[in-house]
Amino acid sequence: MKRPFILFSLLIIVFTLSCPAYGGSASRNVSGDFDYYVLALSWSPDFCAGQGGNDSEQCGPGRNPGFVLHGLWPQYQKGFPQNCTSIPFPSSLKREFPGLFPNDRLYAHEWRRHGTCSGLSPREYLAAAQKLKQAAPLPSRYRNLREPVRTTTAALKKEFKALDAGLPDNGVAVFCSGSGRFLKEIFLCYNRQGKPTACSPEIMNKSARSCRQSDFLIRPGR
Repeated sequence: MKRPFILFSLLIIVFTLSCPAYGGSASRNVSGDFDYYVLALSWSPDFCAGQGGNDSEQCGPGRNPGFVLHGLWPQYQKGFPQNCTSIPFPSSLKREFPGLFPNDRLYAHEWRRHGTCSGLSPREYLAAAQKLKQAAPLPSRYRNLREPVRTTTAALKKEFKALDAGLPDNGVAVFCSGSGRFLKEIFLCYNRQGKPTACSPEIMNKSARSCRQSDFLIRPGR
C-alpha cells in the first residue's frame, strides 16, 4: 500500500532536482527575462598584450583604442542567460553601426550569445549598446594612454564616478588579468531602462577576487 506514496515522493524529488536554482528570474535562457544589463568595456592594450596579439584589426601597429566594447549582457542577479533564440544576425547591420566593436567578428558573436536574450531585435540591441557605450563615463586620460598608469580599484572607480554623479558605489566593477597585476575590463551596470544601477553581489565578489593585488598596472597603447 505504500508503493504509490513512495512513487509520488520520488517524482517530487526528480522534479525538484530538475528545476534550476538561481536568483532574480522565473526561468533561465528566455529572451527578455533578466534583471539588469552589464556594459562590458575591455581595456584593449591588455587584450593585445596577450591572446589578441595577432588580431591585426584590433591590435595592428598604430592602433590605440583604449576601452572598447566587449558586449552588452543581460544578467540575472546570479549568473546570466545565453543563446536564448536562434534569430540570425544580419551582417548588413555592421554597416549601420561601424566601429561599435573593435573587430567585425564580435557583432554576430555577441548577438548570438547575449543579444538574443535581450528581448530586442538585432538592430535594437546594437542601438542600445551604442547608446550606452557613447554615454559611458570614460575618463579622458584613458582615450590615448601613452604611459603606464599604476592605480587601485578604489581610485579607478572614483575616476568613473567623478564623471557621473548618478553612478552607484557598486555600479562599476573592475576586472584584472595576470593574477591581479593588470587592468583587463570594466563592467558598468544599468537597469532595464538604461539607468545606472548597482552590479550584483556576485559580480562584485568576482571583481574583488580578480583584482586581488593591492594595486595594478594599466598598460599603455602600442
